[in-house]
Amino acid sequence: MPLKALRQKLLETVLGSQDAVDLLLTAILARGHTLVTGPPGIGKTTLAHTLATLLSGSYRRIQFTPDLLPSDILGYQLYRPQNGDFEFIAGPVFANLVLADEINRASPRTQSSLLEAMNERQVTIDGTTRELPDPFFVVATQNDTSSTGTFPLPEPQLDRFLLSIPMGLPDDRTQLEILRYHAENLNTPNAGPLLDLDNLRTLQHQASQISVSDTLQRYLLSLCQTVRSLIGQDHAVSTRATLALQRASQASAFLDGQTAVHPDHVQNIFPHVLRHRLLTEDTPDPDHLLQAALEQTPVP
Repeated sequence: MPLKALRQKLLETVLGSQDAVDLLLTAILARGHTLVTGPPGIGKTTLAHTLATLLSGSYRRIQFTPDLLPSDILGYQLYRPQNGDFEFIAGPVFANLVLADEINRASPRTQSSLLEAMNERQVTIDGTTRELPDPFFVVATQNDTSSTGTFPLPEPQLDRFLLSIPMGLPDDRTQLEILRYHAENLNTPNAGPLLDLDNLRTLQHQASQISVSDTLQRYLLSLCQTVRSLIGQDHAVSTRATLALQRASQASAFLDGQTAVHPDHVQNIFPHVLRHRLLTEDTPDPDHLLQAALEQTPVP
């Protein structure tokens, strides 16, 4: 099965990243965007780049910097004096997989240029709307150990990421395996694509058809309502977040080889759907709050 081969190749390339790989594949199956966080040098960019090489679609990497402009991402109209007309020059956002590397190093104005693309899968420039490729994914990375020279992602931007994926330093045994792997595989050619876009779209459709019972949907809503109650704000968890939790739970169940969503799928994916949406001054420790919500919400 192409999906199993894809997962195995990701695990072999980014050692010690099983949770991150499974979450990234869950987001892809659910047609969602991901925010990968962690300290520098642990494989965040490598994970996204490897995924891009294993898919048959187009891939663009955007290095976010303070001087990056919206037009550097979306594109612009170029005047051609020889024919007196304007030509649209497409930006790197017109790709199947876009790596937004160190997204929080760009200004809020530049960050917000991705809002329409991530939510509507289209961009509007000078009054003209252009569709983005299908499928379209944004994988953003963010260094969470230093805030020097960074701009916090606004809540509307965070809400458009389906999942947040934390990555940390692997244990000593895994680090030794990484050293051995790189010592033995310096000249190993890159693997070709393992999954074409038609097959990926088929898998996405199958994941969206995974059954979610009325009881599980009530459990989803109860979890989100518990978070709202713990924070004391009705708007703490948006409707988009609730829908994201259902989509991600379906994709998680599909990746697990199940035909229906079970409570453990919801519980496993719940922190990754909500964590980044709660990164505000009111909730400095979202993980503790989300664990409390899981403990306080009755399981059907």
